[in-house]
Amino acid sequence: MTIDKKNENGKVILFLNGRLDTNTAPLLQNALIPSFNEAKEIELDFSQLLYISSAGLRTLLTGQKTAESKGASMTLTGVLEEIKDIFKMTGFDDILTIK
Repeated sequence: MTIDKKNENGKVILFLNGRLDTNTAPLLQNALIPSFNEAKEIELDFSQLLYISSAGLRTLLTGQKTAESKGASMTLTGVLEEIKDIFKMTGFDDILTIK
């Protein structure tokens, strides 16, 4: 997985490309958590994310908890249907903001 980062109008956008799994979840955590020190609004662009494992879900949960503790927001955009289905099955669609 690759992660590209963009700062835009006080918002940090992280573009994820590939698979978010046990091997790559630490990459996302290392990019995501420090981003809350840069901005109150974090967007994760999932339009090129093809797969997510339980390790990836845990990382998103950590991100959501960090956002709440800092009074910030974390939004997922461009989520593919296959990944939306995983969010629905796991109840993450009730926890995360998905647009």
